[in-house]
Amino acid sequence: MNPKKRYRRFLLWCLGLDLLVIGILGIRYLNLKIPDEIHVEKGKDQDVSAMLARPFVTFEDTVPVSGDGAYFLPCRLFGLIPFKDVKVIPAESTSLLVSGSTVGMYMKTEGVLIIDTGEILSRDGKQITPAEDLVKPGDYIVAFNQQKVSCKKELIKDLKKTDGKEVSLTLNRQGKKIKVSLMPVEDQTGDYKLGIWVRDDTQGIGTLTYVDAAGNYGALGHGISDVDTGELLSITGGSLYKTQILGIQKGSKGNPGELSGLIRYNVGNVLGSITKNTANGIYGKYQSLGGDGIALKEMKIGYKQEMETGPASVLCSVNGQVKEYAAEITKIDMNHQDSNKSFVIHVTDPKLLAATGGIVQGMSGSPVIQNKKIVGAVTHVFVQDAASGYGIFIENMLAEKG
Repeated sequence: MNPKKRYRRFLLWCLGLDLLVIGILGIRYLNLKIPDEIHVEKGKDQDVSAMLARPFVTFEDTVPVSGDGAYFLPCRLFGLIPFKDVKVIPAESTSLLVSGSTVGMYMKTEGVLIIDTGEILSRDGKQITPAEDLVKPGDYIVAFNQQKVSCKKELIKDLKKTDGKEVSLTLNRQGKKIKVSLMPVEDQTGDYKLGIWVRDDTQGIGTLTYVDAAGNYGALGHGISDVDTGELLSITGGSLYKTQILGIQKGSKGNPGELSGLIRYNVGNVLGSITKNTANGIYGKYQSLGGDGIALKEMKIGYKQEMETGPASVLCSVNGQVKEYAAEITKIDMNHQDSNKSFVIHVTDPKLLAATGGIVQGMSGSPVIQNKKIVGAVTHVFVQDAASGYGIFIENMLAEKG
């Protein structure tokens, strides 16, 4: 083949490849910018297609999908190529009581959580691992010899009654009930052990995001996971408490800071119940709407299609009083696979940066405000940049409320 023709063909291949890459990147960009699902105010006339307008994208007539008024909005590229159907959901709530107050949490697990297995030095001096390969970290013991187990004390009490005989454990493993049999081992002190490390409760500090008109609250913006297994805790219930901030460990590059506080677990400090622990936050009923020192301010809801990169603010309490601090939304991902990493927030307020370095542990759930509306909540801090972190859209928190 003529060298010139070969070179020309090579250039055409390169041009075609470039166009293909540009097309793929363009489609990915549009997928980030055009959400799969949006919420709009119920009963209010809104030009949804105008809100979602992007170059080269056109929207067709809507198609109803349910009796609650939700519908699909089909969109095409260049008016020809089907791209995606955006689900539009009319939302009942138009405003929330927004907080930013720091709160304490105490939760009981559903059964007894297995953290790990270990060796037992038996009475005759042998190292034995009776539970190895039978149970896994993250399993929940829900029954012992067919009797329900709800806490460590019950498990220990039942184990003492076995007198070394084989026992049956009913486990909840990722939603499935399974049974295993174990032979207890008598240790050096004469006690019988299963070689299992367990936990039956957890506690911590976070931020109350909102309370709705029905008294349901949402907090944290992400779920509470076990520190050892990394699994989302399965809970039977718990309580939300007033808390007192005692100190701040300032965040820095490579070292996420945290708020340290005091939680007094008495009836007079209870703010509400904890009924759900989900990937998008903790939820329950708020018991008091006044006189408890918790900040609550009515504010309109701003949905994700209304958000924009640029100035915003964060409501949080780092010294016992909720204040609004300047920040900036630097990135918005309409369809992030992890819903509590849907946008990036960067703290710019000098006072908050001086006090905490930006975002620290304990600030999860801090409301994010833009254009005088609550649009989401802070969820995570960047380990390498303490001034920045992720956020969750407010509608994602509301979708899983208790």
